[in-house]
Amino acid sequence: MGFNSCYRIGLFAVALSLLSNSQMPAMAAELVGFSDHRFRPGTIVIRNSEKRLYLVLRGKRAIRYKVAVGKPRKAWTGQAQITAKYVKPDWSPSAEVRRDFPHLPAVIAGGAPNNPMGVAAMTLSNGNYAIHGTNRPGSIGRAVSYGCIRMANHDIQDLFQRVGIRTPVVALP
Repeated sequence: MGFNSCYRIGLFAVALSLLSNSQMPAMAAELVGFSDHRFRPGTIVIRNSEKRLYLVLRGKRAIRYKVAVGKPRKAWTGQAQITAKYVKPDWSPSAEVRRDFPHLPAVIAGGAPNNPMGVAAMTLSNGNYAIHGTNRPGSIGRAVSYGCIRMANHDIQDLFQRVGIRTPVVALP
C-alpha cells in the first residue's frame, strides 16, 4: 500500500493496549456545540480553513481537535472512510516528499523519535492520506503537510479509541 502525496504506513498490527502505555494521557481538545445537520453522529469532519477536526456526537455536540492540514494546493476535500488503524507505524516518504527531501531514509521505524507519524495513524479510503499523530507538535494549527491530517499525539490516541474501520470522514475547504 502506498500513499501518493502523504505517507506509506508499515504493516503493524493494531493493538489498542499499546496506546495506554504512552507518556501523555488521552484527552480531547474540547466538547463543542455542532449543529450542522449534514453529518451524522460518528462522522469525522475536517474543516481545512479552521484547521480543526470534529468528531460528531449525538445531541448537536462534537469533540473538536486542533490539527495540521495540507499545505496550499496539497489539502484535500471530499469524502473517505477509515480503512485501517495502526499503532506506532513505520513511515516511508512518498515520491513527492522524497523529491523535496532527498536526504530522508527509505523507512523510519515506528516509535522512533524522528518518525513523523507519531503514536498512531488511521489510513483513509481515498488511498492518499491518513489521520495521524506527530512528533512535531508545533505544526498543529498550521497548513504544513502533504495532505495528511496531523494531530497532537494525545489527541490521535483519543480519536483512535473512539472510531473504527469504515468511520466516514468528510474534509471541507
